[in-house]
Amino acid sequence: MVILGIGNELREDDNVGPYVIEKLNEFFEKKDLIQESVILINAGSVPENFTGIIKKEAPSHLIIIDTVLMDNNPGTIKFIKKENIANTNISTHSLSLNFLINYLEKFLSIDLLFIGIQPLKLSLGNNLSEEVKKSADELISIISSLLTS
Repeated sequence: MVILGIGNELREDDNVGPYVIEKLNEFFEKKDLIQESVILINAGSVPENFTGIIKKEAPSHLIIIDTVLMDNNPGTIKFIKKENIANTNISTHSLSLNFLINYLEKFLSIDLLFIGIQPLKLSLGNNLSEEVKKSADELISIISSLLTS
């Protein structure tokens, strides 16, 4: 399994993907757990740079975490189906997420889970809003408990 956190670390809530990956890494280090079956990738705002690693690992599952403008309350978490990704408004990276997924599927047979979180602020800055941080921390708790059960 690969968990890919996407987002610009200098654009407030757009940092939610990298934040989740950072906190999951800290969780595993703190618990002294080795997750050989789970690869955590902070893709920043250039997820296309990590296609080689993903192809090499050939995971059965790919989880992508990113901010998505969904006209919901800030911090809203939504699981977006693969066929609906093209219709989502991904915040700051240049390559279409749909293009990235289609590219990977040419080489891999993967089950995809895309988790979008509604941002409050996307201005320059490096702090998550309280609403997005709370949702991200809940997501981290769920993922870490699933991976260690």
